Amino acid sequence: MLNGHHNLIKEICPFLPPRIRSLVETLPLDLLKKVEEIRLRHSRPLMLHWTSGEAFLGKNGVVGRTEDACMISGEDLEKTLELISNHSLYAFEEELRQGYITLPGGHRVGLAGRAVVESGKVKLFSNISGLNFRLARQVKGTGEKVLPFLVERGSGRIFHTLIISPPQGGKTTMLRDLARLISDGVGILGQGQKVGVVDERSEIAGSYRGVPQLEVGIRTDVLDACPKAEGIMLMLRSLSPRVIITDELGREADVAAVTEAIHCGVTMISSVHGSSLEEICRRPVVAALLQNSYFERLIFLSSAKGPGTLETIVEGERGLPLFTSQSKGE
Repeated sequence: MLNGHHNLIKEICPFLPPRIRSLVETLPLDLLKKVEEIRLRHSRPLMLHWTSGEAFLGKNGVVGRTEDACMISGEDLEKTLELISNHSLYAFEEELRQGYITLPGGHRVGLAGRAVVESGKVKLFSNISGLNFRLARQVKGTGEKVLPFLVERGSGRIFHTLIISPPQGGKTTMLRDLARLISDGVGILGQGQKVGVVDERSEIAGSYRGVPQLEVGIRTDVLDACPKAEGIMLMLRSLSPRVIITDELGREADVAAVTEAIHCGVTMISSVHGSSLEEICRRPVVAALLQNSYFERLIFLSSAKGPGTLETIVEGERGLPLFTSQSKGE
């Protein structure tokens, strides 16, 4: 988990070339605490990104002009890749197919460059032209507000739930926190439940070499870098979860697997990109699940007041709003 200056220096800087590392290490603490991405692009300026802004970085710290910024060279990118892979890039071949490498602490490095395609699928990336260090931050408590709406009174059963938001709207953060809360058994839940996380993009649990780096609960099993449909079926066959959590449904195979899990009596909690019910209903894959009333709760998030802003919670079958931000004066 990343909590500011100390962990950034400890977990990220060892994978940066010395000249770039020295620039990052001298940044003010208040800036380091909010940085979400460090971008290295060939022949372009070194950049930092956070939720509401960005900055160029040069030898004098944050600079306003690109000509004063540190320009990234091919040598910088090559050195960074060597540090990330410990000089054995082939050992990360499977992750490279997905376009990223996971670091200790759950941080991820996304790759841009030439995709080598074989049989219609990306085999690896070559001629790397850009690297994006995405810093993993665990935000606890985001699930606590919605949890009372997801638990059936009396039985304690958790409703099948779909989380909807635009990109970078807080879906994954919410899924991670719900996994932790349900697994540990807090508040209204009482006893914790067995949770299975199918983490196709390694973002929910931030696993490094198969071990979750972010807190997803003591009763949680994670299938890392596993396609959703296959992962859901593996969970059902071998890990006996009460709840399965996965991110961003999108394929017909995902629908079939979610349907099977629900018919097996397992609660499904997942997410999709979107900003409204009308928008997601235009997507055939999602519409099929909603038309069959599989999801009993729909949670709509936005970035209106920062990522993870809770807008509405809707009862899936009847479409009744159970919570709206306006009704609570937020």
